Amino acid sequence: MPDEKEAIAALSRVGLKDRLHHHPGQLSGGEQQRVCIARALINYPSLILADEPTGNLDDENEQIIMDVFDQLHQEGHTIIMVTHDKEVVENAQRVIMFEYGRITEIIENRINA
Repeated sequence: MPDEKEAIAALSRVGLKDRLHHHPGQLSGGEQQRVCIARALINYPSLILADEPTGNLDDENEQIIMDVFDQLHQEGHTIIMVTHDKEVVENAQRVIMFEYGRITEIIENRINA
């Protein structure tokens, strides 16, 4: 179990230290997504699996989440993300396209990462 200091540090990393004492119903969708990321970070993962982390978010919260993932990637974390969002795909280092459960295309080294 993480201690309170670890929880505060994780929330700070995703920009939510000021929302520490709020309940889920008091947070926006983007804030709730960032809490999920913070919870995962407490375990110090080298691999992060994200299923539609920006789904149903406004542009501002989408950018915040993508900035957090970019920072994590720069720190050496591997991030595997499932998304239908073409703007999110544009930020990927490697893209594997699937159609009906089959790989249809692999695009390598899209950005300098």
